[in-house]
Amino acid sequence: MNKRVQQVYTLLVEVGRSKDDGLPKDATGAALMCYASGVDEAEAVRETVAILKQADLSPLDVSGYGTLDERLAEGHDIPDEERALMQRALDENSVIVAQMTPFYEGDESDDAD
Repeated sequence: MNKRVQQVYTLLVEVGRSKDDGLPKDATGAALMCYASGVDEAEAVRETVAILKQADLSPLDVSGYGTLDERLAEGHDIPDEERALMQRALDENSVIVAQMTPFYEGDESDDAD
């Protein structure tokens, strides 16, 4: 049986509030850009959600943006720093949270066009 190859997936995870989540006091939640290793995107998502829950975060939604090769094929510009974080996730077989953007009340744009 062939061993399935680990790849790194780019995931955007929306989290809500929970006790001891470490988010800014007045934030309503946050978006986390993560790089997660897995044999497929489903495994990467499961691992990411599990780790975020262990960190007292409350994952609400996960959007997958694919592997490095898939993103490059779609024309994404991926800087060296981002590539280094992806490689670290692969080397450590882990989830790397690369960026956290807190949400605040009124952040959503309700402007009519």
